[in-house]
Amino acid sequence: MTNQNKKTIAVVGATGRQGGGVVRALQEQGIFRVRALTRHPERHPGLADEVVGADLTRPETLAEAFAGAHGVFVVTNFWEHHHGEIEQCRAAVEAARAAGVDHFIWSTLPNVEAISGGKFEVPHFTEKAQANAIVSAAGFPHHTFVEAPFYFQNLLTMMGPMPQEDGSRAWVLPLDPSVRCVHMGDIDELGSVVAGAFANPEKVGHGEILSLCGSLVSFDDVAAAYRTQGQEVGYRQVPAAVFANFFPGAGEIAEMLGYFQAHTYMGPDAEAKIALARSVATRPATDLVSWLGANLPASGSAS
Repeated sequence: MTNQNKKTIAVVGATGRQGGGVVRALQEQGIFRVRALTRHPERHPGLADEVVGADLTRPETLAEAFAGAHGVFVVTNFWEHHHGEIEQCRAAVEAARAAGVDHFIWSTLPNVEAISGGKFEVPHFTEKAQANAIVSAAGFPHHTFVEAPFYFQNLLTMMGPMPQEDGSRAWVLPLDPSVRCVHMGDIDELGSVVAGAFANPEKVGHGEILSLCGSLVSFDDVAAAYRTQGQEVGYRQVPAAVFANFFPGAGEIAEMLGYFQAHTYMGPDAEAKIALARSVATRPATDLVSWLGANLPASGSAS
């Protein structure tokens, strides 16, 4: 089959972490023609078979972006505006329905409010989950949900061990370090799950949720993984109320970690969602120790 005869998958956020991984996985898979969608197509020539301008906050750009597409992958960025994901999802769904898209894949997260009975408030999880209903009600021939894990990459940036007064490095978090509750993974590998879903709509195209996970770990496990790379790191648990004052936005992080400890990152049906993702993924997920071995700087993680 020539490239022009392949069905087209349009990928929202093609220059970001999730969308970029989807573009690369689809290209590697070779089944579909890939249309990369970005707000600045002129900056990214050659990123995919097509590079087209699109912006979820400007719904008028989506008709052309989705025209003739067989499938669409959509991811939104809560941290960019701290709201509006439901509206962006609705705009994408409406445009995709109008374009006759067959398979719509929405990048979501567990509904913390529902899972915890309202005990924890984590908007950047729950808002994505609340948009699931819009996708399910749209009547696409096929639709799938994918869930990203806690990024391994976070351990080298905002969630890495921090320098302490005694010269050591440690995590200082409101989470019991012995509780194995954090589903982690290489976010660049979410694309392998998405590509597998587009290739297997009969298996996972009926509203199934596929969760990427490389390792389910405690922070004791994370510290041990650092030690396998010759790095000594510590951990200090602090009350959530104390942590909430550490920096702007720390309150929501404290709520999120409290939810993890009570219900795990992926929630009560995690094992089934992870198994389903692994059953269609185009390559196995990397585990934490292997990822750190390939990515942990010799001088330690960034502060």
